[in-house]
Amino acid sequence: MRAGPASSSRFLDPHVLAGIAPLELRAKAVVEGLLAGLHRSPFKGFSVEFSQYRQYSPWDDPRRMDWKVYGRSDRYFIKEFEAETNLRAYILLDTSASMGYQSEGTPFSKLEYASTLAASLAHLMLKQRDQVGLAAFHQNVHTWVPLSSRMSHWQLLLHTLGECRPSLMTKIAQPLHEAAERLKKRGLVILLTDGLDDPEYFEKGLQHLKFLKHDVIVFQILDPAELIFPFQGLVEIEEMETHVKRLIHADASREEYQKNFRVFIEQYYQICSRFEVDHLMLTTTDPLDVALSAYLAKRAASGKA
Repeated sequence: MRAGPASSSRFLDPHVLAGIAPLELRAKAVVEGLLAGLHRSPFKGFSVEFSQYRQYSPWDDPRRMDWKVYGRSDRYFIKEFEAETNLRAYILLDTSASMGYQSEGTPFSKLEYASTLAASLAHLMLKQRDQVGLAAFHQNVHTWVPLSSRMSHWQLLLHTLGECRPSLMTKIAQPLHEAAERLKKRGLVILLTDGLDDPEYFEKGLQHLKFLKHDVIVFQILDPAELIFPFQGLVEIEEMETHVKRLIHADASREEYQKNFRVFIEQYYQICSRFEVDHLMLTTTDPLDVALSAYLAKRAASGKA
């Protein structure tokens, strides 16, 4: 039995997705839910725009023939659209220790959420015949999967994502510099990270990517507890990357913590704004169509470059 649009859309909810394994089925469910939603309510940023005519080739679908042009010229032509322009997309996935955080009651750790998003994006890209590659990093890039547009490439990406484990400290500048040096051709860079590093280092790495004319979209993935600090009473806090522990009174610290965290997020927004980079903050309880729709909008713009 094939699920209809209404039932498919629920698979964009992380709480439902958490019950689906393996990663391949989870990502397929996300893409199916997204596409079902697009059919119900057309996504404006994903519309294709006419670019030019080209002569018909034997491997083209005859249904795409422009018969009006044939009637005028007695020659066979196909309409090409901007969205048919193949895109080179590179997914940069943060696998540092802080990405392993998962607060009580949330469906995923940050890395699990990011990996599900990466797998879903890759599946969507390959369905569009775009090229997609993957780099996983913490202090540096430790895993690199080159570009391909073959649908079979998805299995390699899934295997790589499944092998990723949170470890070591975030040093975001070095991986971004390394990625910039390795990406020989311009493309769309999709950064999945919690950004828990000095924003100044992030800015330097981002500047390098933009200097080389890459389009960039940043998904900053956080746990809801990191935003609201819901803890109560006397609690022991352990920093996941340095393992430094300290005892604090949560209720007395909450207001200052929230203020400082808002400033931290605002720094990321401001840096991305200066470089004309799309920045979207997500929590591990946000539906994944938020991120995929943002990608589609960026892909629509990048495909016309």
